[in-house]
Amino acid sequence: MSDTVLWLAIFAAVAITLGTKFLGHFIPESWVSSPKIAPIVALVSVALLAGLVAQQTLDGGHRLVIDARVAALVVAAVALWRRVPFIVVIILAAGTAALLRYLGWG
Repeated sequence: MSDTVLWLAIFAAVAITLGTKFLGHFIPESWVSSPKIAPIVALVSVALLAGLVAQQTLDGGHRLVIDARVAALVVAAVALWRRVPFIVVIILAAGTAALLRYLGWG
């Protein structure tokens, strides 16, 4: 793949992402808050985060890697379960990963 094709793909992905985020502001509130749609909308971010976590945990798609990322994920899950503010969850998870990597694990 040439550099030009790669950059065009990156710019296309950026444009599509920004476009969908922008268009999301124009969806009527009544569509999102309807009793049939609201539970689905609430779970979309969970599904995306779960997919991201799974993708980041797999190394090369062939083997599972247990390292500082997994420990950080566990710390974040416990903090979320305890209803800690989200920014604190991020700081705790990042700090856990950084500390474990500093200590030589992962």
